Parts: sequence; structure tokens; C-alpha cells
Amino acid sequence: MNASHLRVYYGPQDETTKENTAEIAHEKVTVPLMEVMPLLADAVQSRRTWLRDFADDEISISMDLYEVLLAYQHYRRPSA
Repeated sequence: MNASHLRVYYGPQDETTKENTAEIAHEKVTVPLMEVMPLLADAVQSRRTWLRDFADDEISISMDLYEVLLAYQHYRRPSA
């Protein structure tokens, strides 16, 4: 009977692996707003704790959406 020898795999030994991992972590994905908006709205309404993990993340939006959001923020304030 052949005795099998198992060993623990620790991953690649070269230094470029650390750099590749950092690059993967900073990849960006472009998706339509309508794809993520319902999910984010549900997560906010359900008070999902995982949202806090991304609270400091920056997002990129178009200038026209930013202007609409600023206007909406201004006009939704309660009147004095």
C-alpha cells in the first residue's frame, strides 16, 4: 500500500504575489445605478451592518447626478 504524503500549501513564494493581491483589491467595476440602487436602498432600510464596512469608501458619480443630489438635499430640508 502506498503511503500518501500530504503537505500544507502556503501559496506562491515570490514577492510579486503581494503586489498582485493589492492590485486586485483596488479593481473597479462599472455598473448601472439602477442595478445597485434597489440593493443599497433595501440594505439601508433593513439596517444591514455590512454597510458600515463600506462607509468610508469613495464612489465616482457623474457631475449631473451630483448636482441633482445636491439640489435634492437642499430642498428636502424641513422649512423653518
